[in-house]
Amino acid sequence: MLTKKNTRAAWIAVLALTTVAAWPREASAETVLRIGMTAADIPRTLGQPDQGFEGNRFTGLTMYDALTGWDLSSAEKASVVIPGLATEWKVDDADKTKWVFKLRPGVTFHDGSPFNADAVVWNVEKVLKQDAPQFDASQVGVTASRMPTLASAKKIDDMTVELTTKEPDSFLPINLTNLFMASPAKWQHFYDKAEGADAKAKSQAAWTAFAKDAAGTGPWKMASFTPRERLELVKNASYWDKARVPKVDKMVLLPMPEANARTAALLSGQVDWVEAPAPDALPELKQRGFKLYANEQPHVWPWQFSRVEGSPWNDIRVRKAANLCVDREGLKDGLLAGLMVPATGTFEPGHPWRGKPSFEIKYDKAAAQKLMQEAGFGPNKKLTVKTQTSASGSGQMQPLPMNEYLQQALAECYFDVQLDVIEWNTLFTNWRRGAKDPSANGSHATNVTYAAMDPFFALVRFLQSGMAPPVSNNWGFINNPKFDELVKKARQTFDPAARDAALAELHAASVDDAAFLYVAHDVGPRAMSPKVTGVVQPKSWFIDFSLVSMK
Repeated sequence: MLTKKNTRAAWIAVLALTTVAAWPREASAETVLRIGMTAADIPRTLGQPDQGFEGNRFTGLTMYDALTGWDLSSAEKASVVIPGLATEWKVDDADKTKWVFKLRPGVTFHDGSPFNADAVVWNVEKVLKQDAPQFDASQVGVTASRMPTLASAKKIDDMTVELTTKEPDSFLPINLTNLFMASPAKWQHFYDKAEGADAKAKSQAAWTAFAKDAAGTGPWKMASFTPRERLELVKNASYWDKARVPKVDKMVLLPMPEANARTAALLSGQVDWVEAPAPDALPELKQRGFKLYANEQPHVWPWQFSRVEGSPWNDIRVRKAANLCVDREGLKDGLLAGLMVPATGTFEPGHPWRGKPSFEIKYDKAAAQKLMQEAGFGPNKKLTVKTQTSASGSGQMQPLPMNEYLQQALAECYFDVQLDVIEWNTLFTNWRRGAKDPSANGSHATNVTYAAMDPFFALVRFLQSGMAPPVSNNWGFINNPKFDELVKKARQTFDPAARDAALAELHAASVDDAAFLYVAHDVGPRAMSPKVTGVVQPKSWFIDFSLVSMK
């Protein structure tokens, strides 16, 4: 079993005296929550964040709202979709490509302009209508790929919009949690003042200015922003949901991609809260009175296999062998200090979308070695596989030591694993480009964690052949007619129980095909000062900062 020794004590001593000590102290007259993120940079602030769901967590759901949202109020119940800026919605009985959304009255953007149907149409068109003045290609990749069937939006009246999809799609209300509403009036203000050779240049300049002085409808407002250093948010005292008006005055977000650096900052009192603390520091954190939070998330830490011509993963025996060669319990109890749930698929037994896979994912090294020998490999003929991963990032847990663990484990089953380590946001961008793109750098797998909160995120974007790049995240170009048939069946089934049954069948088929190397489910570990109270750690990638107080 791989162990990871480090010089955390030295990190703490050095960092406490240097980098983190240089951060300004906050005024004591206001309550301030300081958070160390795993991201290496502040996620984009202009309305559609980058950096995966860490971006949505910190610069999406804070400053912005979507038509639909997530219930983050419970640590026990699953997080489900609830009304957001839309109070209700319904698919047309006669034409299931059309949906009517009733909007929440009385909501205003941070700049005081009204939220209405015109604003919804404007925000749909910012990522879908290329000839719209506000269209921004830089926001398309992180948005359109998450709601690939949405085609258009039309105003019915001030408080009603009609959304049209390319095909019947029962997943649309869930997908819309990713489309955040930015202020058209604020953007227009910047556009009118912008300089540029043409309308496109002025539009880009307007979005650049908007990112520095953003306006959404969310519970937090931008106060100040220094790229790569810090983002300061202040509470929106006039937020439309009075139960979610923030309980602290200010929240400061600090990029800290290295786990030991985050832990050092917390121990030295420079931050109040860190995402994903260093696992080996947990005993010391507990002993010193820091609070630890964890909860199983709808999340998978995988290797996503390339299935392009010539990929070593095209042999199902090799895919199954890799899944049988990993001691997930050893990874959990050793390297990660208990902070994971072993993955035997995207969903575990008891989940309505689990189904009944016939291939049992477990640790069975002898069976794995036998499969590899049947595939033509052995102690004197190892199979070289290259995986692209990151040093940190949203949901990536502890990617380098975890991949080194896999590297060592798979070596015992005749794999020669090579790691291509790149920056997180670059990895995330490459994920949408696919295994055929030069950015893959010859990799046979990519290690990007994925959310499993809804059918599209959990299954469809990886398994449906039509979701291959540049459409969405079928990075490996899987092309399995059975998967496509089951996706169509689930997407066009509007009865919840029947849809769940179709999704369970799809999931079971993907496990039987060993579509991924399934390794772990994250538990979203967080460590924080005892001064931080009111934290609810939901079963979600997201968390509601509005509920948090500071003693």
